[in-house]
Amino acid sequence: MAQHQVVKPEKIAATAAVLLEESLVVPAVFRREGIDQYKGAKDDTINVVVEGVLPFRTYGWRNDRSTEIQFDEYQERKVAVKFGGDIYNAVKLTDEQNDMDLPGWSKLARKQTEALGAGLEAEATDYLREAPYAVTLGLDSANLRRGLIRARSVMNKLRVPAGARTILVGTDIEAALLEDEKLNLASNVGEAEAVSALREATLGRRYGFNFVVAQELNPTEAVAMVDSAFIFATGAPSVPQSVPFGATASYNGVALRWLRDYDSLRFQDRSIFNTWKGFRHVTDILMGKDEQTNFRFVGQYEHFVRAIKLKLDGTDSLPNPTTGRPSEGFSKEQDAELAGITGLKAAAPAPAARNASR
Repeated sequence: MAQHQVVKPEKIAATAAVLLEESLVVPAVFRREGIDQYKGAKDDTINVVVEGVLPFRTYGWRNDRSTEIQFDEYQERKVAVKFGGDIYNAVKLTDEQNDMDLPGWSKLARKQTEALGAGLEAEATDYLREAPYAVTLGLDSANLRRGLIRARSVMNKLRVPAGARTILVGTDIEAALLEDEKLNLASNVGEAEAVSALREATLGRRYGFNFVVAQELNPTEAVAMVDSAFIFATGAPSVPQSVPFGATASYNGVALRWLRDYDSLRFQDRSIFNTWKGFRHVTDILMGKDEQTNFRFVGQYEHFVRAIKLKLDGTDSLPNPTTGRPSEGFSKEQDAELAGITGLKAAAPAPAARNASR
């Protein structure tokens, strides 16, 4: 005789929220935010304020006071950010399955949560892959150490804000890193007990970066980033009043909803888990310095510099002040400003060789 199952929706939802958060890798290295600010916004779009930047100036010591000080105008910009997306998994469970096959709802909740995690992982990786990186660097497979040190140097030149730095690597780069005796990352694998997917995917730390394997990323690509480069917004839809059995829960900034009802015409339960999600990247306005006049100035363009892309045995894509990079969405003016502030720019093409005349 089947035993009566006492199921508390709040407990199942809370457990599922923990399982979901711990199943994430790429979204786990994004900064978290809630969805409350999007509620009531037209077209689910809000204007995020980008803080302005002010230069510092100097005034001559013991001068004759004939020159007035200069005043700067402080300006902030607004960037439109859109939220939207619903990841779900729905399962039907017959009476026979419930009483004879499935040992309680916890197992089903775990499998449904795994499906949500896989969806969030795939969409976060797609967003990561399509971001408008201002800089792409080639990684020489024969000298990974030099390439990683160069990546650190480039991020410093890009004025990347302070924060936890991570390199998300594809599987081919992971193998190359583990085989490189100079890096000695292989000894770090499995040392710590894997309490989450992120920890299990973490190879170790070198040159100020945490190395994390991203299974969904292109095998020959990597992304070096600071934790504030990408934002992961998540929220749980409310439980409808018409559904008597349901709950919402969140854990460490990741929220979900569980709904359960019974289809009496087919003698089967229906279980639905879902979460709302959204992703965005963070741009910056940079401050530069004219080396000849020592004049500090605030840039006119927003640049995505908190993350850079790396390609195994690939080629560099750096600011080109002469032509810009139209195919990548960068204008001549935008590239010229970034090159002028950071000193990073594409190498000038080699002059064409002339045919020797007889």
